[in-house]
This record gives sequence, C-alpha cells and structure tokens, in this order.
Amino acid sequence: MKIAVDAMGGDFAPRAVVAGAVQAAQEYGVGIILVGLRESIEAELKNHPAAASLPIEIRNATQVVDMLDSPATVFRRKKDSSIRVANELVKSGEAVAVISAGHTGAAMAASLFVLGTIEGVERPAIAMIMPTVKGSSVVLDLGANVDCKPSHLVQFAVMGEVFAKHLLGNPNPRVGLLSIGEEETKGNELTKETYKLLRETTLTFIGNVEGRDVMMGKADVIVCDGFIGNVVLKTAEGVAEAIGAILRENIGSNPLRKAGYILMRPAFQALKRKMDYAEYGGAPLLGINGISIISHGRSSDRAIKNAIRVAVEFAKSEVNRHIHEDIACNMELAKNK
Repeated sequence: MKIAVDAMGGDFAPRAVVAGAVQAAQEYGVGIILVGLRESIEAELKNHPAAASLPIEIRNATQVVDMLDSPATVFRRKKDSSIRVANELVKSGEAVAVISAGHTGAAMAASLFVLGTIEGVERPAIAMIMPTVKGSSVVLDLGANVDCKPSHLVQFAVMGEVFAKHLLGNPNPRVGLLSIGEEETKGNELTKETYKLLRETTLTFIGNVEGRDVMMGKADVIVCDGFIGNVVLKTAEGVAEAIGAILRENIGSNPLRKAGYILMRPAFQALKRKMDYAEYGGAPLLGINGISIISHGRSSDRAIKNAIRVAVEFAKSEVNRHIHEDIACNMELAKNK
C-alpha cells in the first residue's frame, strides 16, 4: 500500500510534510510517494537518515500551487502541480490515497476532476471528526459545497454514517440535521425538506440538532451544508485558541494560580490533545472515487503522520464500497416515499 503525499502543500512544507511522512513510514510500515520539487524534497530527506531504509520515493512535479491561485486556474494551467500529480497517482493505481495540506479548493478540485465521484454520489463532502464531551462525532459538509439541495444533504448523512461505523467503530450512529431549533418546523426550506427525506431512510435519524449540541455529543453524525459547516469548524478552532489564551492571561505571574495550573496540568494537556486538529490528521473528502485526505494548512509533522494513518485506515475499512452500497439503498427509499 502506497500513499501519495503533496510535499509542497501547507504552511510548513516541505519540512513538516517530509518529517511526517518519514514518521508514518516508520510507525505504520506504509509506502510513501512524496510529490513535488525533487531537489527540495531530497534536501529535507537528508535531515532524516532513517529515510534511506524506508519505503519512501519521490515523484517530481515542477509546479507548486499558490494559496492565491483559483482552483479552476490550478486545474487548467498547473497540470504538473504536486497536488494534480498526486491525484493522478491514485487514479493510475500507483497509490491508494492522496494527502494534501495545501490549497483546500485546489485539493478538492483536483480530486473531484481527476478521480471523479462514487457512482450515485452527486457531491463529495468534507467530513471532520469533532471532539465532544462523550467522545467524538462526524460533521459534514465542512466547505466543499456552499449551496446544496436536500438530496445532497441526505447523501452527506449516508456517507457520514458509513464513516462513523467503519472508521470510528460506532455500530449504530445517531444522525442529526443542524438547524436553528429542534422542532421539525424550524429552519430554512433546505433543512425542512431534508428533514422529510431523512425520515424515510434507514439511518438512525434523531431530528434537528442545534449549534450548542455539536460538541455535547447529542448526535454521532451532524449534517449541514458546506457554508454552515465551515463556520462551525472555524468557530470551534477559534474557541479552542481563545480558551488557551484566556487561561495563559489569567494565570499570569500569580503564584497561587501557577501552583494550581501545575496540579491541573494533566487535565489541561488532555483537553489540548482532544481539541488539537493534529490528533485527527485530516478530513476525508467523502464520495470521491478514491481516497483524498485534506489536512489543515498549518499541519505539523504529527498532523501529516496522522493524516497518513487515517488514509490507511480508510483504505483497510473499504469505506468507499460501503458508501456506494448505502447510497443506492437510501436514495431509492427517499425517492419512493
């Protein structure tokens, strides 16, 4: 099994990407294809002597995607970009998955147009594991689709349930629809119509959930359009950073507070780990006819390593096969009701 990694994607590329790939190859025994400017990658690999004996290879790509590039421009004019070449490796069968911490729009566009979608899937969706007080939940879509139809949200729900079952080990995930109230009549036309369709599926649909329920563990899968989902994601990231800043400011130089912090340090560290996106590695683009993991732009080497772990688990769990089967079943039920 080989994973294609966009070595030029991310704020700390190629240093963090190469370091994370080396760690993953060591820990998981998986083959890595680092895609990007050969000289830059080779220079970074010299900092990791152990890499010489690991299943790591380089695939040269002469173009790098800039964060200011539009996805359409990248696809049309940068056909030898690292993200495009990495996706081509998955399409050809040389790799089972592609990982990128670079330009999110370009990464999505490359995977969508190079790999296509699973039969029956109208739109792919970005799914993220969100920490909750009860463990974790899957939230989707987080930005792949700003404007959605009810049928798209139903498909997101099905894909989210498959993800929760086969990667998180939840045998019966509860599916909630993100809205502005628990009542069936609350929300806009999109959520109201989606609610009706979700009732007719085989999913364990528990109805509407509100924003405050996302991290309380009320639902195991939370469905929304990409606009709302991206706001939820960025708000959660902001809250986590604000909590850390507030704690540091209030502890200050007060001796008693410092002593209290020392005693509470294990609890604070556990909270930090749970809220740290690096623990989860990256967000899969569900519905793609292949495996595409989109990592945070600020991904560290640990985040890249964990993204590779997610890709390996995704492949072993045959998530795409289950998505294809469940989409066909549930969309037929919703259509006939």
